Amino acid sequence: MSQQHFETQAIRTQTERSQFSEHSTPLYLTSSFVFDDAEDMRASFAEEKEKNLYSRFSNPNTTEFVNKIVAMEGAEAGYAFATGMAAVFSTFGALLNAGDHIVSCRSVFGSTHSLFTKYLPKWNIETSYFKVNETDKIESLIQPNTKILYAETPTNPAVDILDLELLGSIAKKHNLLLVIDNCFATPYLQNPIKFGADLVIHSATKLIDGQGRVLGGVTVGKEELIREIYLFSRNTGPAMSPFNAWVLSKSLETLAIRVEKHCENALKVAQFLEEHPKVNLVKYPFLKSHPQYEIARKQMRLGGNIVAFEIQGGIEAGRKFLNSIQLCSLSANLGDTRTIVTHPASTTHSKLSEDDRLEVGITDGLVRCSVGLENVEDVIHDLNQALNN
Repeated sequence: MSQQHFETQAIRTQTERSQFSEHSTPLYLTSSFVFDDAEDMRASFAEEKEKNLYSRFSNPNTTEFVNKIVAMEGAEAGYAFATGMAAVFSTFGALLNAGDHIVSCRSVFGSTHSLFTKYLPKWNIETSYFKVNETDKIESLIQPNTKILYAETPTNPAVDILDLELLGSIAKKHNLLLVIDNCFATPYLQNPIKFGADLVIHSATKLIDGQGRVLGGVTVGKEELIREIYLFSRNTGPAMSPFNAWVLSKSLETLAIRVEKHCENALKVAQFLEEHPKVNLVKYPFLKSHPQYEIARKQMRLGGNIVAFEIQGGIEAGRKFLNSIQLCSLSANLGDTRTIVTHPASTTHSKLSEDDRLEVGITDGLVRCSVGLENVEDVIHDLNQALNN
């Protein structure tokens, strides 16, 4: 059979049917599996045959979900985790040793920043940061003990774009592992492996689920690296539950059609906000005003569902804006069917100093809008009345 298109892979990649000939993959809610005899058990544990042993290692539902992401990202193998942060930590935990060094973009998710600055240093693993607009300084940060080059693109929450082709060439030149958090883009909009990434990480909680129901994470990439991550994870226990894997695998069947609509709505919201007199700045990858617009067009199919915008009046204006919202949700999640607005300076990033916030593009008036699947006119109406109030 010829190479299947994205949507077909998402729908038709399934576990083998059981004796009941079900059309849709059933739930395999079991902690363990049985063996035919002593030799079957020995050979299975010796990995001489491919067989499910225990759901912390593998499970038919988890395997189906991982196989879909592997196909979508053009990867060789993968492993699924209970959360996106479990995927991030386990990837670093499996591949780094005491004394290793990471070079990372400064604009990373808050929990990833805590991992780099609070927890990995306990094992003598240090991180050097570069700013989004200072990729020319990356090579000067590389040390003899540098092992990983890490970035998110688009970034959270300021929606900046990093040039994956540039990062791939730097990683190859210096023999580093390039690890990319592709959560905001999903495999439908962007495939970092095409640009030289060795590993790609997703918080499946976001657009992959798309309906705010379950937590999940996944890392895919080169087989020999995933093997190390798998061995680390089967011993430390951050595995995804079969139920969540089943939900997420079903979600992937509609990922393409959902993300297309998310992006269509988000672009209209961004264009509306760009014209609004009370908005200083709008950042959306597929707006021509975005500082990395050309890079976004080069590596992304569409612009994603996150719009960042800055309201006039700072923190107090941001609070008033949230209090005036009527339709949209106030939540810390993103990538939901429901539009969500967040004011990072007074909520998710309030513990950072003002200087630290500004360093990653979080101004006092910045609002992150995760544009959902409602009729976009209703979303725009709500944003407009909240801005005017």
